[in-house]
This record gives sequence, structure tokens and C-alpha cells, in this order.
Amino acid sequence: MARDWNAAYEGGDTPWDKGYASPPLIEFLKLQSISGRVLVPGCGAGHDVRALAAEGIEVVGLDIAPRGIDKAETFPVSCGERYEQGDFLNLGKQYHHSFDWIVEHTCLCAIDPSERVAYARSVAQALKSDGKYLAIFFREVSNYQGNWPPHPISREQSDALFADSFDLIKSFVPQKTYPSRAIPEGLRCSTRTHRSCECGNLSIAYRRWRSGNSRRLRSNRRRFHTRFI
Repeated sequence: MARDWNAAYEGGDTPWDKGYASPPLIEFLKLQSISGRVLVPGCGAGHDVRALAAEGIEVVGLDIAPRGIDKAETFPVSCGERYEQGDFLNLGKQYHHSFDWIVEHTCLCAIDPSERVAYARSVAQALKSDGKYLAIFFREVSNYQGNWPPHPISREQSDALFADSFDLIKSFVPQKTYPSRAIPEGLRCSTRTHRSCECGNLSIAYRRWRSGNSRRLRSNRRRFHTRFI
């Protein structure tokens, strides 16, 4: 089920917004530098955008919700970052092959699982050749029912989803997270390969994985509903 993100911002129903940058991102920045031009899809209020800009990086925050962008623009500009309203799953050509890095925090987990292949295609489209993709996922979600975000994605699923256009650099469980999140998140860093993102083969491995495991996934869903916590 898709969520009306703009209505959530208008109603102040944004429990995922903790008021500061993602702790796993800050942890990563202490281990490895990020350079070049960066896109942050699903940027919301822009906390991660500003943390990256403070490192002297050129950053564009993108969000589908106009009210989310409005909120991001209420904060003082850090170092020249900017925000744009748009749909990451339907990127305009001005975004194609324009970024050295894509950095996201549970944006993939916010969209319906049926849109994951489109998401992976957009990541590949937006990155330059050999560009890097840094993502922080929910590997598990307490009391996950399956019909409302956040949607967890396992290591096996993410490996299959990005297998056709990305090579994994590192994947680990960050030591830092938001205090209210009892279940650790997973961090994945991968690099864009020279395999075409436009081909029909994108994420065939994921389609096969999903087809073979959909019944098992349904049987594993629990009875209770959860929100971003």
C-alpha cells in the first residue's frame, strides 16, 4: 500500500524524522570520504543532505512530497546544498548519469516492494559510470505485516535486486542508529558497473528470487502493524 507522503508532512505525521542526520551515515563518513556530486532520494527534511554538504560535498536532495521540500528549505543553508521536488522512480533526463554518489536512508524501504525494480533502475540511471550507491536499509521490522512501510529487505534480497548493475563494495551492520530503533539497520555500499541499466535484464535475479520466495514471505508475515519508529 502506497502512503500519501505529502499528507503525512501536512499532518505532522512524520515519526521517521528524528530531527538530525542518520547515525549510520555519520558513522560511514568517519570511515570513508564521499566526493563529487551526490543525490539523496527521499530526502525529507534534509538532515542527511546538510550533513553531507557540511563535508564540502555538492548535494541535491530529492523528495516526492512538496511539503517535505518546504520543511527542508526552512533550515539554514549549510554549504550550498539544494532541494528539488520530484519522483525518484520516474527520473527526468536531467538526472541521468549526473551523480557520483547516491546516498539514501530507508528510501527503498518506504516504497512498495512491487516498485523495487523501478527503484534499482533509477539508481543506475542517475549514477555516472563507476558511481557509488550507499544505502541504509531496514533488515527487519518488528511485527511486520506487509501492507505498510517500512518494508524490510534482507541481505539476500538486496544482493539480488542490485546484482545486474552493481558490484558490492561492503555491507555491514552499523554500530550507531537512532535510539528508538531496537533492530539494527543494514548498510550497503556498491559501485555502478558498465552493464547497461536500460536493458530488460535489470534485476532478473531479484525477479527470480521474489517469484520463488513470495509464498514463504507471505507465510512469515506477522499479525501486527508497525510504523517508522
